[in-house]
This record gives sequence, structure tokens and C-alpha cells, in this order.
Amino acid sequence: MGVVGAIGLDADADITFVATPVLTLVDQVKRALTETNGLVTDVGSVKGALASSIDDARFVGGHPMAGSELEGLDGADGSMFEGAVWVLTPTAATADSTFSAVASIVADLGADVLALPADRHDQVVAVISHVPHLVAATLMGLASDRGEEHAALLRLAAGGFRDMTRIASGHPAIWLDICAENRTAILSALNGLIDGLQGMRDVVETDDRAGLHDRLTKARDARANLPSRANQPGEFAEMRIPIPDRPGAAAEVFTLAAELGVNLYSFEVVHSAEGNRGVAVVLVDSTLADMYRGGLLARGYRPAVQRLS
Repeated sequence: MGVVGAIGLDADADITFVATPVLTLVDQVKRALTETNGLVTDVGSVKGALASSIDDARFVGGHPMAGSELEGLDGADGSMFEGAVWVLTPTAATADSTFSAVASIVADLGADVLALPADRHDQVVAVISHVPHLVAATLMGLASDRGEEHAALLRLAAGGFRDMTRIASGHPAIWLDICAENRTAILSALNGLIDGLQGMRDVVETDDRAGLHDRLTKARDARANLPSRANQPGEFAEMRIPIPDRPGAAAEVFTLAAELGVNLYSFEVVHSAEGNRGVAVVLVDSTLADMYRGGLLARGYRPAVQRLS
């Protein structure tokens, strides 16, 4: 079909994306760093082992939050990354130039870059990705078991049920590795879910209508407040942030933005006219500029802000 252009690693590639099962990522990233001269990143959904095992300045972990339950070429989509969140997980060893270059490449693919520490990433995806898949599989199993008892059940399964269980259609094999690699975070999230379901069971069993109404209302309000894909703000502010002379400083600019909920609409590192230090130039929503500036100041940065019309 002409899909594969060549077999093997290209020593002169500007960047190598490692897209292999999560349990093989550490070995394959090390191989890519040994056999190529350019930047290396990956697309795995678990980052902890990579962060603790790889200390090469040319590597930064990555996780594009995109895709579908479709397998192989059936899931190919030329616009897959447009508007999607692509998490990068730099460590202290990641060079500022590596982070900024990979962030730029990811942005060119249409994704919004978000930087998180690897352990924080694994905790978050356990809640928003890994456990939901296990829940969908469990619900589907329950419906299948009950469907044998009630022939009409699966014929009635539509709407919300199909939406909730769609992700159970994903390839089972990849989840074996994911659950093994992110076991601690997944178990913590499952414990929280089990506690929540037990609480829901209690209010239903005792006919606690006020308690049930409160739970459902809080859930609806939280769902309504989920952030949508980033929209362009009415006004921008340009922030020029001198990069302190310490490892990982450029990545900290992104990590802080993620912590504060500030979207960086563009990002580049330019050469400073004074000395050899770089300057991160970012665009943010002007209404959030002061909050972001305050966070940067508290961490030892000295940003300059200019609002753009």
C-alpha cells in the first residue's frame, strides 16, 4: 500500500517518534538515542518508567491525547491531532532546546502542548483515560451477562450506554501493558471510584433523595465546567520570559501554565541579546496574563508583558 517508506531507524532523522507498546518504551527509546543523532520522543500513555530510566538531554516524553477505538489503518485520520492536547513530560535532564523543538513540532501538527511532570501525568490519565476504559469494559460485561437473561436488554442499549461503552471497543492487548505499567495510579483511581459508587449505592438504598439530588447536581455542574477545546481569546498578551540558567527552566514555563490553567497559544525560545541565555516568547489570553506573570515571579522568573490589540 506504500504506507511504510523504509524499515529501521534513520540515524540522521531530525526527530524519532517511538510508538511501541508501553512496556517496551524504555528499551526502544534507549535504542533510538543510541542509533540516531536527532531528538527523540514517544507517544506512550504511561510516562513514569521513562522519566526514571532516561536521562538524555535529547529526549522528552510525549503523549498525544487523540485517537479512537479503531485499529490499524482503519483509525488513520489526517486531522487527528488538530485541537488535541499533546502532553510533554520533560525531566531535569531534558535540554531546553529539545523541549522547545519538540513542542514546536507538536504545535505544527495542530495540537495544544501541555507540560506535566511524569508522575503527575500518570495520575491524571489514570482518572481520565485508564479507569474509564476499565469502567466501560465492566459495564459492557454487566450488560452482556444480563443480556443472556433478558434478550431485549442489548437491543435497548443505545444513546448514553453506547456513548459510555464505546471505548470498550479498543484493542484489549494494549491495556494489559498499560495496567501493568500504571498499576499504582490506576489502583488509586479505582479505589476512589469504588468509594464513590458505594456512596451512591448508600443514598439509593436508603432513599436519601436529598443526598442523591446533591450528588447528581454536583456531577452535572462539574460536567458543565469541563474545559472545551481551547478557543482563541479576544485579546492576546505577549510574554517575554528570560530563561534562568538552570536545567529544565524552559519546560517549567509550560508546566506552570498547566498548573494555572493558562493556555499557551504560541511558544518559541529566541536568543537573548545579552549573553547566551534564551528568552521564551509566549502568547496567552490577556485576561490571564497577570495571574500567569505572578506565578512566574514567584518561581524566580522575570517576565515582561505586552498586551496586543
